Amino acid sequence: MIDKDWRGADLIFDLDGDHLPGVSDADFPGMLDLIHDQAWSLWNDFLEPEFNMKREFSQFTFSGHRGFHIHVRDPALLGMDSNARREIVNYIRGEGLEVNAVLSGNKSGWRDRIEVGMQSVLDKLRIIAEKESGGTAIMDEFHGILNGKSTKNRGGKSGVSKARIKSLAESSTSTERIERLRSDHSLLVFGKETPAFWDLVKGDRSVVLGTAGETDENVTVDVKRVIRHLGSLHGKCGLRVTEIPYERLDPDGANPFRPLDEAVALKGGADARVELLRDDITARLGELEVSGGTGDVYSVNDAMCTFLCLKGWARQLPE
Repeated sequence: MIDKDWRGADLIFDLDGDHLPGVSDADFPGMLDLIHDQAWSLWNDFLEPEFNMKREFSQFTFSGHRGFHIHVRDPALLGMDSNARREIVNYIRGEGLEVNAVLSGNKSGWRDRIEVGMQSVLDKLRIIAEKESGGTAIMDEFHGILNGKSTKNRGGKSGVSKARIKSLAESSTSTERIERLRSDHSLLVFGKETPAFWDLVKGDRSVVLGTAGETDENVTVDVKRVIRHLGSLHGKCGLRVTEIPYERLDPDGANPFRPLDEAVALKGGADARVELLRDDITARLGELEVSGGTGDVYSVNDAMCTFLCLKGWARQLPE
């Protein structure tokens, strides 16, 4: 082994749905829909346009369980070390992002995202200020961002109270302030709360890919990672690791990939009776859906029985 040399490794991006904030795999179909959106956004908004990664060197797969993998096998990138791979992840996450510097610079992907995020935050602050429906949830979201609870320490200020957020929201209703902000991003148009405003922009969902749920850094930076093989079955649910043609990666495309229909390996079989062991779960494989809680009994096919039992959500009852 000591005589063997490391020759290179795929550049891998791993997206898991249950890493998204506020998302649980208890609603398995809903979770996969959300992470499918993130996989497309990662490729379409970052990897291809900003890193010039080529489709012909890339493979897209459903991981067999909670998300998606993107493998990039461009010969020019295979030899990148862990530090270089980490830089890519940091860029995608916006780590160390200096908002004013980006906004005052040349046109770029991050400048566009920040401008969209700025409007998103202003709209949400208006909802808080005018006490509209959903304002309490937005307040909780913003409080989490500013206190480092809902993002991975993206520079959010510590100890920012809800009272200060409310004060910022009230200030943001001034048309004059907003016009000044748009004309010169360096102005302290919100007084001492201006830095908090930009922290909210950096942490807003419109800016940061999936907030806390983007690509798993540990997988991307590990140049010796053993990843699930195409066609293998995932031991935690029984679904198959399945390749996705590029033209089917877009969940809003004409013919999007459907993991809960196309990654089902077990077909048919006699009906099995299962008893649910967990509350509030929803699972769907093909045409069969199970939604219920502890103690509920269902007759299901082999694929669903395997899925539920491997997930630890059910036990098979004797015939």
